[in-house]
Amino acid sequence: MNTQEILDLFDKYVIGNYGRTPVAIVRGEGSTIWDADGKRYLDFFPGWGCSLLGHCHPHIVEAIREQAGMLLHMDNTFYIEPQGKLAEWIATRGFGGKSFFCNSGAEAIEAAIKLARKATPEGRYKIVTMEKSFHGRTFGAMSATAQAKTRAGFAPLLAGFEHVPFGDIDAVKNVVDDETAGILLEPIQGEGGVNVPPDGYLSALRELCDDRGMLLLFDEVQTGCGRTGKWFGHQHDDVVPDIMALAKAVGGGTSLGAICAKPEVADHLTPGSHASTYGGNPLVTAAGVAMFEIIERDNLLARATEIEQYVFGKVEQLKSRFSFIESSRGRGVMIGIQLSIDGTGIVGEALKRGLRVNCTQQTVLRMLPAMTITNEQIDEGFQILADAMSEATKTAEAGTS
Repeated sequence: MNTQEILDLFDKYVIGNYGRTPVAIVRGEGSTIWDADGKRYLDFFPGWGCSLLGHCHPHIVEAIREQAGMLLHMDNTFYIEPQGKLAEWIATRGFGGKSFFCNSGAEAIEAAIKLARKATPEGRYKIVTMEKSFHGRTFGAMSATAQAKTRAGFAPLLAGFEHVPFGDIDAVKNVVDDETAGILLEPIQGEGGVNVPPDGYLSALRELCDDRGMLLLFDEVQTGCGRTGKWFGHQHDDVVPDIMALAKAVGGGTSLGAICAKPEVADHLTPGSHASTYGGNPLVTAAGVAMFEIIERDNLLARATEIEQYVFGKVEQLKSRFSFIESSRGRGVMIGIQLSIDGTGIVGEALKRGLRVNCTQQTVLRMLPAMTITNEQIDEGFQILADAMSEATKTAEAGTS
């Protein structure tokens, strides 16, 4: 099928709840994707962050093929070997906790919220979250998300969430009380603009939770599994959460979510209190194990840090040409470029020229490149981005003349 035929198929049969770009992607390899008409694109935002090792990494593909030939799905009535192995990877590269597996980031957040309420004394039910956060689109996760655009049209939402500014420890202290079960936040905000917390902030939250008998929950859906140059984003601050939520990269590009909790907290999730029929099935957990193996085998944590510095250098070169670039921020292969203008036009122009990037919060260009991307591909992508910025500038100037 060509692009138009696929678009027509969607118009007729698929609900239009996504603002889709009129491009039909049919194949991917590493940091490159191709559409149905054969056009090639560099992908600096693979799978919305799910494809941390790029598209169709050979080791992950082989692991899926091998597992598919043995056992595609088995429910959690039984023990599943790859699920146990993936839980071991998460624990030994993290803080030694126990894992529960589901299918997505939103489901992981739901599990984390339930566990936080169940593992704290009766009467504690409130969760403090941060402005500009994003935790998912189910009712619990949406209630935790402090962005009006995500919540619009769905009131009344789940009670018990307090929203405060990200990075402001005093604001957190002002809202916690004897009914507060925990604090939930992303170690680096993703959709909120790639916002890195100020020094000492996560440590202060840990201390506050310890003092008040609350749990600290980290949403590592975007920061987890090596993206920031460490296995988990909170490790940059040497702070251990009570519960962390994972998804996106943890399944190696397949549909997988998880929470990992300290054993004494995890033990509150007793039989019958929570479940997921597909969660942690053999196929996706085998892919997750393969993902961890490749990151460790190929020393990709160090490579993520190298990419970070290389990309920041490319941004500095662009700053000398385009006055609307204010700064860059992020860690590892999680990069935000702050603009003083709306970036959506730049994203659209870049895509036309063969580069996929993302714009969030209107003025932040967001990149989540694969840990396997080469410097040559980064060079090519930033040349396209520069051309797109030049064209967008011309278009803006023409519109004001």
